[in-house]
Amino acid sequence: MRAKLLLIGFMFCFLSIQFVQAQESERSNDIRTAVPQTSTISDDPEVLGSERLFSAWMEGQIAYRGLPGIAIGVVSDQKLVWAKGFGFADIKVKLPMTPETKFRIASNSKLFTAIAIMQLREQGKLGLDDPVVKYLPWFTPKPAGDDDGPITIEQLLSHSSGLQREASDHWSSLQFPTSEELQRLLSDRQATFAPSVRWKYSNLGFAIAGDVVEKVSGQKWADYVTQNIFKPLGMNDSSVDKNVAGLAVPYGRRMPDGSRAIFPFVDAKGMGSATGVTSDVNDLAKFISAQFRRGPRGGAQIVSGGSWREMLRVRSVEENWTTGSGLGFDMRRVKDKTYIGHKGGYFGNTTQTLIQLDDKVGVIVLTNTNDSDPSDIAQQLMATVGQAVAKAAKEKTVQVEWDASWERYAGLYRGYWGDSKFVLGDSQVVLLNKKLVIITPNGQNLDNPVSLEPLGNGKFRFMATTGGDVAGEVVRFEEVKDKPMRMYTGDSWLDRVQ
Repeated sequence: MRAKLLLIGFMFCFLSIQFVQAQESERSNDIRTAVPQTSTISDDPEVLGSERLFSAWMEGQIAYRGLPGIAIGVVSDQKLVWAKGFGFADIKVKLPMTPETKFRIASNSKLFTAIAIMQLREQGKLGLDDPVVKYLPWFTPKPAGDDDGPITIEQLLSHSSGLQREASDHWSSLQFPTSEELQRLLSDRQATFAPSVRWKYSNLGFAIAGDVVEKVSGQKWADYVTQNIFKPLGMNDSSVDKNVAGLAVPYGRRMPDGSRAIFPFVDAKGMGSATGVTSDVNDLAKFISAQFRRGPRGGAQIVSGGSWREMLRVRSVEENWTTGSGLGFDMRRVKDKTYIGHKGGYFGNTTQTLIQLDDKVGVIVLTNTNDSDPSDIAQQLMATVGQAVAKAAKEKTVQVEWDASWERYAGLYRGYWGDSKFVLGDSQVVLLNKKLVIITPNGQNLDNPVSLEPLGNGKFRFMATTGGDVAGEVVRFEEVKDKPMRMYTGDSWLDRVQ
């Protein structure tokens, strides 16, 4: 939806502003002659094969859709394992796209605003449930109803404030408001929904969150994130609203005559905290790796492990319950897996970061046009190279080897209410492909049985896809002469009856 709204805004821009036209005929045969700019450190055959598969698909997308260029990266835990540029950063001079090419990463900027808020919270300078007006006395938007209550900082970060999406005409005029102009505009705007009624994306909300950072920290938002996020992570090629060298030429959507407009550099001004960051694949890889680390805050650990967990927990969901927001981060549920990250759309740049926390894998897609669909590219990259990288990493993980003696734990176990004969329930432990699984004999969980992950010394972990029962707790089997085998699940037990 956001991408569609951006494109509508861009169409209005084309009607009112003269741009330099980049003719498609200029590049009809250029894409195939661009030398791929690749960096890889993996020697796993399956990973290398998946890289070739994705590259073939991506080169086809560029050739048939006439896309200018794409830069991608794949992160495995603390390493950027593959980075590559496709097509051109500048069509006219045939400048190849590389992992070092810089882009306006647009709404991925919101992630840094959320982190800044969490850092200030860790320092005791603000609370997530604090009303925004506590720090910004001028923040008095007209409520949607008579009893809405104040908007909190958490609601800004989780897109549940009810605020409208924008508060100026910047997507049409290409003139973003300053912070002072936003303050004046806000007094004429009314919230769309009451706080916490539903998920509603708001660039305005994150502009306000950036103002909170400035008020509490005493620094400009750009200076704060540079000092407290970019520098500790070694993101030395990232900046805020600077027309730096190395930026990809920003092309508009492909028009019916094959041409693409070239956009000017547009300063996000007072909305920099929502959309103003410039970065590249290498720097964003360092940012993604930070999300796989835990521990107390300090140095490259830009927030504590506890704060990371808070940020990456779903706070509000879209009405279809498949997408929503944590604190700053977008959440998406695809085929029983949860992905986090963010997409972004700016004038001539569209971007996507996509992260699978359980596998410790993340992908980066940066494009220099507005009709590339980076979200789809990121999904394809995750489904090919990302999955291969996750599989290779898992295979290298040291696991407890299967012990054939564990087969004796298989059987039917039954629990009772105290010393009575009232049956609490039955569990069947089954040997399945050199692992133990648990099913409920009178249940319907054959398609997704609980697995017992070996921990060694006859102990197992109860691994379930839901948080009910004793998920994540230790299961142990007790063998006492002349007594039935007993299975302890958490602090309760069941005795084997067969």
